[in-house]
Amino acid sequence: MPRRPDDKTKRPKTKTKKFDSKEKFFRKKSCRFCLDKTEAIDYKDVMRMKRFITEKGKIMPNRLTGNCAKHQRKIATAVKRARYMALLPYVGE
Repeated sequence: MPRRPDDKTKRPKTKTKKFDSKEKFFRKKSCRFCLDKTEAIDYKDVMRMKRFITEKGKIMPNRLTGNCAKHQRKIATAVKRARYMALLPYVGE
């Protein structure tokens, strides 16, 4: 006998946990500029700026780099200036 669309079979409801019993704890990344107490982020320091861009040339978000919001804004500005001065590429290889 075929089931009709309005015929709902009752299944036992099981509670599913979003996390396993072993919850993963991640250490909060600390801002390297706050730790070193550096105020100036220079766009001419290409080796430092390369750490904050991906292979494709995108600026990495602060949740990956661990920078605070203040320094992340300064890094974004410095990377954009370095791109304009042709020190960093706009796109990756």
